[in-house]
Amino acid sequence: MRIEYSNKVIKKLRVKIVDKPGFLGHMTTVIGQNACMIGEITTVHLGKGYKIRDIDIYADNESWLQGIIKSIKDFDGIDIIGVVDIVEETHMGGKIETVPTVDVETIDDLKIIYTPGVASVCKKIHEDPSLADKYTTIRNNVAIVTNGTAILGLGDIGAVAGMPVMEGKSLLFKLLSGINGIPVLLDTHDTQEIINTIKHIAPTYGAIKLEDIKAPECFEIEDKLDAMLDIPVLHDDQHGTAVVVLAALLNIAKYTFVNLKEASVGIIGLGAAGTGIMKLLKSYGISEFNGIDLDQSAVERFVSLGGNSKDLRGVVESSKIVIATTGCPDLITPDMIQPGHVILALSNPNPEIDPELAVESGAIFAADGKSVNNALAFPGLFKGALTAHAVTINNAMKIAAAKAIASFALDGDLVPNILDKNVHAAVAKDVETAAYRTSVARYVED
Repeated sequence: MRIEYSNKVIKKLRVKIVDKPGFLGHMTTVIGQNACMIGEITTVHLGKGYKIRDIDIYADNESWLQGIIKSIKDFDGIDIIGVVDIVEETHMGGKIETVPTVDVETIDDLKIIYTPGVASVCKKIHEDPSLADKYTTIRNNVAIVTNGTAILGLGDIGAVAGMPVMEGKSLLFKLLSGINGIPVLLDTHDTQEIINTIKHIAPTYGAIKLEDIKAPECFEIEDKLDAMLDIPVLHDDQHGTAVVVLAALLNIAKYTFVNLKEASVGIIGLGAAGTGIMKLLKSYGISEFNGIDLDQSAVERFVSLGGNSKDLRGVVESSKIVIATTGCPDLITPDMIQPGHVILALSNPNPEIDPELAVESGAIFAADGKSVNNALAFPGLFKGALTAHAVTINNAMKIAAAKAIASFALDGDLVPNILDKNVHAAVAKDVETAAYRTSVARYVED
């Protein structure tokens, strides 16, 4: 789940430590005393009486990190050799590349894959456009399109600044489902210009994934493109998020014996994520929704979809399940919580209420957004749609994805390991089946 992010500082400290009991322990204690988390600890060199280690540190801001460095420098037996920004280092040169799928080692190879050999394949596709699925990558290509107006919790920072996110999505597509995710950056805020541009580039792709486009423009862009194109168009901030939230709720219902379809749901924050969640939960069978947003137009849209507008306290107190996607920490106060509440405070890194506090205040179950990530949904969701040659991704396919995701969670967990490829394969299979069952798939001969 990515609703809101702060500027988390992630550094790698390379340190030289005396190889005796207590020295490494002292260092980890200092890190903990400065309210920072420890990641990987790797030994990179063994010397006589000392070790050189790389220690990954996660801090909320630079000042905490400086406090750690100062404390360590003042301690005999531990020397800081260097400090590396892990995120910046990892992103150097970008995170993706295009690689060939055939070898070209001779002139004859070149004649086959390029001119003159390629002409015969072009002619075949010209005579029968459906052969593009057989002889090109189109069917396995997904455009990841953004104009940079809603990048993470950073807001409108522009399409180019959002490229690292698009590259990350592309990497996950290939890693988890074998799909070619191709970033497309659009330098425009004009809704119609975005629609027209995507319409004209659509022949290159088997599907369109809209990413980090702000509300309310994202709704119109998705609806119009989905209607005019014969390939799936999906805004991941809405629907990928909704799929994983439904998966989490399916497991919560199993653990708490809550009747999900009869529960009232409160949604705090009615932007892209909140709206997508409401739409999918309504399709699943939930009928009562209460909501609030500071944007009155968002509230009006929510009401038009069948929701009830209430104030913050009213949303919490009148709903069995409360889902918050505001990016506002500590928005929900303990006195609002009632016995039996289910609370999903999904803003990262600081939730609308700490889950432990929510449970202490009477909630039967509470969780934040740290384990709920929409990357659990989109690789398999798109793979299933592409395999089925689906013309759209409908709610039945999204619900199938959510059920598949939920089924892989270990007992007590909300969702499974995001890097488990078996999860994404199962999602793809169930999504493909749902596409055929709901008649949005196209039968294509191999």
